[in-house]
Amino acid sequence: MDYLNIILLGVIEGITEFLPVSSTGHLIIAEHWLGARSETFNVVIQAGAILAVVLIYWRDIRALLTGWRDPAERSYLLKLIAAFAITGALGLLAKKMGFVLPTTINPVASALIIGGFWMIGAEAVAARLPDRTEITWRVAILVGLAQIVAGIFPGTSRSATTIFVAMVAGTSNRPAATEFAFLLAIPTMFAASGYELYSQVKHGTAEFAWGELALGFAVSTIVAFIAVKWLLGYIRSHRFTAFAIYRILFGAALLVFVASGVLA
Repeated sequence: MDYLNIILLGVIEGITEFLPVSSTGHLIIAEHWLGARSETFNVVIQAGAILAVVLIYWRDIRALLTGWRDPAERSYLLKLIAAFAITGALGLLAKKMGFVLPTTINPVASALIIGGFWMIGAEAVAARLPDRTEITWRVAILVGLAQIVAGIFPGTSRSATTIFVAMVAGTSNRPAATEFAFLLAIPTMFAASGYELYSQVKHGTAEFAWGELALGFAVSTIVAFIAVKWLLGYIRSHRFTAFAIYRILFGAALLVFVASGVLA
């Protein structure tokens, strides 16, 4: 990989990992233009994006970890743990069953389009509900399940799936639903990245080109930090409609490109 490709992939990961547009889908598509990348590189740049969210939410994380005696903090933390346990258990089951992510463009494009319409519909449903910021046990369980759906179907978007499941399930307040989804993403994605890296080392497939990894990690962290800070401000006064329209148009364009032979 040359350094320009590394920077571009880091930028793509940083922008798309937490915006509701699917990082996996965008990176699969980017591979068709920028060439193949090692799985180790994928894990490292994803870790950079997660670190950005840790830096943004470090006060909330500290409060959750040190505020065990506070009933509200304890309840929130237990719900995060439950959602993480659901995702982790089902994720390991999928691995044991030999599930492999699709890497062709058609299913990614279809998931982008379907997810776009899902976002529009879910936002319309949530808009008719009373404004609620509480994370209930129902929301926590459904969000934990939603992460598995997003993990199985590239292009769905983990953030879009979890945020809108939370909103439809009862946490209709966009910032509150987003915060829970992002805080849950931290242990989930660190665990998934750690497991993937461990598997690569165990099977001798890990590729440690330290200069490339360091550059990709740094770019992803910086860009993700900017993107998430912007998103958190944006959703306080805007719906997710613009992201939904982008997904639908981008997915449709990809299907056209595949049909015309531009993309294979």
